[in-house]
Amino acid sequence: MQTIGNLKGASVHASDGDIGSVEEVYFDDEAWAIRYLVVDAGNWLDQRKVLISPYSVRQPLGAAGSANGIDVSLTRQQVENSPSVDTHKPISRQHERDTLGYYGYPMYWGGAGLWAMGAAPLLPPMQPTLAEQERSMIENPVPEEDVHLRSSALVTGYDIQASDGGIGDVKDFVFDEDTWEIRYLVVDTGNWWPGKQVLVATRWIDRIDWNESKVYTQLSRDAIKASPEYDARRPLDRDYETRLHATHGRQGYW
Repeated sequence: MQTIGNLKGASVHASDGDIGSVEEVYFDDEAWAIRYLVVDAGNWLDQRKVLISPYSVRQPLGAAGSANGIDVSLTRQQVENSPSVDTHKPISRQHERDTLGYYGYPMYWGGAGLWAMGAAPLLPPMQPTLAEQERSMIENPVPEEDVHLRSSALVTGYDIQASDGGIGDVKDFVFDEDTWEIRYLVVDTGNWWPGKQVLVATRWIDRIDWNESKVYTQLSRDAIKASPEYDARRPLDRDYETRLHATHGRQGYW
């Protein structure tokens, strides 16, 4: 398990030099999966930001926020010539197709798995040719406004609403570094339970009101207060996850 907060500021290394540092991530609001690292490449690309797919990231991810940074299977020239992106505007499915097609990566939507036909962002032995990608785009068009990506920086700070009232706000996100699926929201309980943080599984989220910046769960305030306290300084292990799920009478995902 990793936190998105731990990724922030991590240096990203191409095969022939540095690209920049992670500023935030874009996650899929349907599958709760990280789809792109937003990398600030302004130190050599004139204040430009680029999208780096988990397909590019070399595993193991390790301590991404450490001096080791994140290694990607790209060259600086590939990144420089990639489709430009305006991170101040929503990223459409069509723009994703352009980006994934440029790198020769499969589209992650439309299949049975979290990443098309698999549970992790692993490239198939034979990648599709440019002609095959173009034919797929023609045969499976998507509306320009079909937007499902959300900014981790934007959602950080959203209010968490239990079934009987507010409990705090989104502090961070915990994700599985193999699959890039976001498993938990880290909730800072603020004035309601000062100095405490708890985890709420994304599977327990009922809905998100993007206009009001609120996240809703059917868990009660008392149930959340009974959760084992989360300590970001300690590795999140299966024992903690088991206790957390047992507290809420929920079956584990594992």
